[in-house]
Amino acid sequence: MSSSTSRFRQHILVIRLSALGDVAILQPVVRQWAAANPETLFTIAAPPILQPLFDKTDNIRFLPTQKKQSPIKIYKHLASVHPTAVADMHWVNRTIAVDLLFLMHGTKLHHIDKSRAERRRLTRFGAVKYNRQLRPSWQRYDDVFRHLGLNAPDQTLEAESRKYWQPRYGTPIRIGIAPFAQHKGKIWPAEKMKQLIALLSHWQDTEIMLFGSRNEASTLEQWADPYDNVINTAGKQTFEQELHIIASLSLMISMDSANMHFASCLGIPVVSIWGATHPSGGFAGWRQDPDNAVQATLPCRPCSMYGKKECRFADYRCLYQITPQAVAERVKTTLGIL
Repeated sequence: MSSSTSRFRQHILVIRLSALGDVAILQPVVRQWAAANPETLFTIAAPPILQPLFDKTDNIRFLPTQKKQSPIKIYKHLASVHPTAVADMHWVNRTIAVDLLFLMHGTKLHHIDKSRAERRRLTRFGAVKYNRQLRPSWQRYDDVFRHLGLNAPDQTLEAESRKYWQPRYGTPIRIGIAPFAQHKGKIWPAEKMKQLIALLSHWQDTEIMLFGSRNEASTLEQWADPYDNVINTAGKQTFEQELHIIASLSLMISMDSANMHFASCLGIPVVSIWGATHPSGGFAGWRQDPDNAVQATLPCRPCSMYGKKECRFADYRCLYQITPQAVAERVKTTLGIL
């Protein structure tokens, strides 16, 4: 270990190179294990933008890592921090190649079990027929640390996960809306989202904050323009500033997307909208109430674990069957608004 890490008895390198939401799910898990193992240093190798999620913890450090490099280059970058063990939370071809290089150099390693066969059965038969909840991602991350022989947190993550987040009351009510996702199968139709924004904008003492990328900023600006209490945040903030805004919300409305997980990390309740994907796949938000997942019951869902596939019926009925009124009613229930 270098002199800056020599005070730690061991050094765990945690690899999760892509999918911002999956890295966000990792955050509360790492914090729990870091608290239970103060003599262990945890270095998170993940996309650079996510560094603010892991700041301000003494034995957690962040190693900005780009996935679009050769496995050898990635290995050299990661090996430069001299870990005593590796936790591969990604387990795809690229990281498997990196893992082999670590093993060749004698570094202890354990990787996540993604249960790919179970995932294939879920998308093949659908959640109605294949009626079981796959192990959540946070629990799979938890397993990796347990196999590395670390001291388990005093309060189990299982118990922690059942503590549903409560809204932050007060005026104005601040509702965040993150209407986009990486894939079409996870994005609620624009006309329905605009109807929802119109509904919520008429609620008394309510502010609506719209979240998205710089590429989505002009669209969100158009959606916000007709209303005095709807504010577009996209393209105006750094990621760290955006996290501060999310932390101030009473509630977030999100697709099955990274923003659902960012809000979950910050203790904000989320009403999530699901289409091609399904919460039973194990990617629901940390500590989120399962009743807050708004979805249509269809035998074809989920058709994809990540929402990448084109709709087999070409009409995305899983998303079109969800009404703005249903989402608004779920928000009312969560906030306790009569």
